[in-house]
Amino acid sequence: MYRFLLTPRWLGILALTLAAAAVMVQLGNWQLHRYQERSAVNARIDAAGDRAPTPLREVLAAPVGAADAVGEPPPADAVWTRVTATGRYDESNVILVRGRTVNNRVGFEVVTPLVLADGSAVLVDRGWVPPAAGGALAHPELPAPTSGEVTVVGRVRLGESRAQEVTRRDGRLETRRIAIPELGRELPYPVYGGYLLLDEQDPPADPAFVAIPLRHENDWQNFGYVIQWWLFAAMALVGFGWVARREAHGTPVGKAARAAAPADRAADPAGSGLGPADRRSPG
Repeated sequence: MYRFLLTPRWLGILALTLAAAAVMVQLGNWQLHRYQERSAVNARIDAAGDRAPTPLREVLAAPVGAADAVGEPPPADAVWTRVTATGRYDESNVILVRGRTVNNRVGFEVVTPLVLADGSAVLVDRGWVPPAAGGALAHPELPAPTSGEVTVVGRVRLGESRAQEVTRRDGRLETRRIAIPELGRELPYPVYGGYLLLDEQDPPADPAFVAIPLRHENDWQNFGYVIQWWLFAAMALVGFGWVARREAHGTPVGKAARAAAPADRAADPAGSGLGPADRRSPG
């Protein structure tokens, strides 16, 4: 009954179905990997809040070299770790990162180098401020410079990968991304390869800075894609089986019509459209 499955046509359909199902299973596996990665990031974000901060140098490698040298980026498992560092803000090299949205408003994130006792610096994202009147690109009014030594507690972040031009306007550096290698070339000291998202500061930070919210990864979206791709793979296999069973047990309408046609022509050779009973003489 199923010998037709061995014909070239059906073998080709089976091969295409199996290939499509295999591709969809692999896409589901890739989404599962992304789900696991993002779940691990969320776990690190949550766990870091319950732990005491670690000294900066125990998490990030110190930059080696002269001015404009940039240290190694932090390893993936160090991202979101809370660290502490003490130094002085270099207010002459404030970095304004434009086009940042917080609470549905577009403004600037203010990143300032914290110069440590050894002369190196770590970039600290101190928070968000709105633009001045005149549009989203109008330079904001910043709080008064912080003088003296400060101790910060922040979460380690990787620099943003897409390099952007760094310009200096009105005495401040301006860019679209926190790309540390590009920013490091504009600074007169070696810079750590990761930056800090400010959690706490002593003395306290100016309330004009709006804290950057911690954004958990949307891992459940990836989990939904896992289910979706695996269901598609199962549907492809079930669909092939259903079509094959229909072919084996059912007679297509077109084939049934063609089989009935010779009998009709034999019963009505003149093509009158009348059946045998209609052509019998009355009485």
